[in-house]
Amino acid sequence: MKLISWNIDSLNAALTSDSARALLSRAVIGQLVTENADIIAIQETKLPATGPTKKHLDLLSDFFPDYKQSWRSSVAPARKGYAGTMFLYKKNLSPSISFPEIGAPATMDVEGRIITLEFENFFVTQVYTPNAGDGLKRLSDRQVWDDKYATYLAELDLKKPVLATGDYNVAHKEIDLANPTSNRRSPGFTDEEREGFSKLLSKGFTDTFRYIHGDVTDRYTWWAQRSKTSKRNNTGWRIDYWLTSDRIADKVTKSDMIDSGSRQDHTPIVMEIDL
Repeated sequence: MKLISWNIDSLNAALTSDSARALLSRAVIGQLVTENADIIAIQETKLPATGPTKKHLDLLSDFFPDYKQSWRSSVAPARKGYAGTMFLYKKNLSPSISFPEIGAPATMDVEGRIITLEFENFFVTQVYTPNAGDGLKRLSDRQVWDDKYATYLAELDLKKPVLATGDYNVAHKEIDLANPTSNRRSPGFTDEEREGFSKLLSKGFTDTFRYIHGDVTDRYTWWAQRSKTSKRNNTGWRIDYWLTSDRIADKVTKSDMIDSGSRQDHTPIVMEIDL
């Protein structure tokens, strides 16, 4: 089984805009088409509360005619056109779909951050983890989220093995970002967030990229858009993950990044697993 995950940073822009960045995004979408994955998880769709429009769905069908869609948007009282997630999955698959709320603080539970697909022998779940925010103003809420989310995954794992993916908004180790020393209190690399991710893994989950590649360095999934040279200089962060339950980690045959060319921000990640 092949699975892909990507924080697209606005599905609407990627599908309908003619900006230079949108053209780069559509080139990545074209690359995903050629990958022919069984399941594609998409984060930060930024769609309206009512979800994708008919135009969005038609365009998605043009790219992915053999896939069904399941989506979740941010709804009131959360911000409009914010966060959001979507799954594309092959039409021959018939998962049960849930949109869990984990008891997170503030409006996090209604920001469209988690979708879970349940199959006969395993779960596939994606997350768009809340960012700690400028000035770490949301860090305390983020810590509560991390605890609640880890408990949710562990509860799934008690039932059947879990494949979990998404933008976790944390670089776990110093080797997961280019400049750890200067980012000690930056959102995504605080001690609190790193510890939250460690606690998640300790509940029985494996970071499949590290499982396959060990302590390889200079491999990232995100480069800041605000710095025009971030990707050229590879001053990136690895904040997007494919995790599995520990007991099926040995079935993972591939966990890697998909080249997104000169497009900055997130690059897609791919996992192949023999289930």
